[in-house]
Amino acid sequence: MTLNEFFEQHNRVALAFSGGVDSSYLLYAAMQAGAKVKAYYVKAQFQPQFEFDDAMKLAGQLGADVRIIRADVLADPQVAANPADRCYYCKRNIFSRILEAAGEDGYSLILDGTNASDRADDRPGMRALKEMEVRSPLRECGLTKAMIRELSREAGLFTWNKPAYACLATRIPEGTEITEELLTMTEQAEDYLFSLGFTDFRVRMVKNGFAGLQFPEDQIGRAFEMRQQISAKLKDSFGYTKVLLDLENRNGQ
Repeated sequence: MTLNEFFEQHNRVALAFSGGVDSSYLLYAAMQAGAKVKAYYVKAQFQPQFEFDDAMKLAGQLGADVRIIRADVLADPQVAANPADRCYYCKRNIFSRILEAAGEDGYSLILDGTNASDRADDRPGMRALKEMEVRSPLRECGLTKAMIRELSREAGLFTWNKPAYACLATRIPEGTEITEELLTMTEQAEDYLFSLGFTDFRVRMVKNGFAGLQFPEDQIGRAFEMRQQISAKLKDSFGYTKVLLDLENRNGQ
């Protein structure tokens, strides 16, 4: 099945939209196929401001219909407690809101941007999507991440080479309660590193207020050279007690 064939069969859809590579291309493809599509962006504490800005920029360029839903995910104690299956409870929380809003707008089919490169095992977040009957056309049509990036580039979407970005909650160790303060520290620290020209990195809360910095291999050397400046800024401005540089490649979430 191709995406065009999918949207011929399902021509009125609601899309969980993050502004990332996958959901951006899926929004574009739905509109190109002539489907009636409405995008839903859930603005919660786990998404940094730049993700929201990118999503609104992309939607504006496409002329897409977007509804913004504000959510306090930390009000859910099962999310805030940060258990091993936190993503399950978070996805249930977020997609319940999308389902409710989409229903109000007259949409019954919810789509997300999971692609064919995403692991197909029973991860908590994937389990939640399955339980809520969320469809993933990119996966169903066999489109891998590399294919989606190339198709996005051909379509002129600025998101085509956007680095993968896992939510801020992934920076906080499992079992450590997630608070507004920890999320703010993380976002501010990562914004600072972005301002220095670093990309595709993570600032992880390790323990006792320690920051663990993870960079792609080609950026580790520069980070080491700037270690004193970076360490001073993260401690003096954002409240970290110690800054550690992970010398292994950054990968995964």
